[in-house]
Amino acid sequence: MAIMTSSTTFQPVLERIAEEIERTPGRGRPADYIPALAARDPRRFGMAVADLDGTVYGVGDWREPFSAQSLTKVFTLALDLAREGDALWEHVGREPSGNPFNSLVQLEYENGIPRNPFINAGALVVTDRLHTRTGDASGELLSFLRTESGNPDLTFDEEVAASESAHGDRNAALGHFMASYGNIDNPVPTLLDQYFRQCSVTVSCADLALATSFLARHGIRADGTRLLTRSQAKQINAIMLTCGTYDAAGDFAYRVGLPGKSGVGGGIIAVVPGRCTLCVWSPGLDERGNSVAGVAALDRFTTLTGLSVF
Repeated sequence: MAIMTSSTTFQPVLERIAEEIERTPGRGRPADYIPALAARDPRRFGMAVADLDGTVYGVGDWREPFSAQSLTKVFTLALDLAREGDALWEHVGREPSGNPFNSLVQLEYENGIPRNPFINAGALVVTDRLHTRTGDASGELLSFLRTESGNPDLTFDEEVAASESAHGDRNAALGHFMASYGNIDNPVPTLLDQYFRQCSVTVSCADLALATSFLARHGIRADGTRLLTRSQAKQINAIMLTCGTYDAAGDFAYRVGLPGKSGVGGGIIAVVPGRCTLCVWSPGLDERGNSVAGVAALDRFTTLTGLSVF
């Protein structure tokens, strides 16, 4: 197996992966508990890779907009960590949960402190703290994504946000439970509105590969300014590796070997620190909420290129 030495080889690798994925029979099922996502065709597939200089390579439906969902948790975490630093970790942990992403169980044992920022409880805490500091957490997120992706047309999908709100009882329970321990600053209905809007952002693989590049550049934004210290970027990449794919993080690290974050919209973002960022999208999910074709494609990418953190 040849190790990649030039970014010019990204396109042939992506095309080979797309051909292999096309021949794969089982693709999982879309997230049916969010009605606005349930109708997506599980055989859709797109993949993009962004170099550190902003060059993007893509294949399949790599410019097709889809619902970012939990992928946004990475960006709100970065935006809040940049503002308050290590004080954030007094309110949310950094350990894998081992439980479903919307579980209430551990919160009771651990006094309202979520295990990590990527389960729903942890993401609610991060969104709450970002909202306290900015007055508009979802707006801050959208502005960041527009700037880093270079796509000023990114926006919220109001239908998806309304669909999540109508089926958001579990998230409301998480919010109220943490508020009872004093770990939520804002009124829970305000927080939920911000959180559902955050998750409803519609993006493409190209948008997300570019927007995630600050983590491959060790905290440096597209315009050359620093969002995070090198240490903070390392921290986020580490949490992505250990907690980014719900309770399948161990298997994802084993197969893919990169920091990654998945969302139930079918997207997965991944980081090769110092080299490139990736986004893959296919709406069919496995039983743990991760894109079946997406994980397979990233597995093939690191196998074919040798690009891994291991």
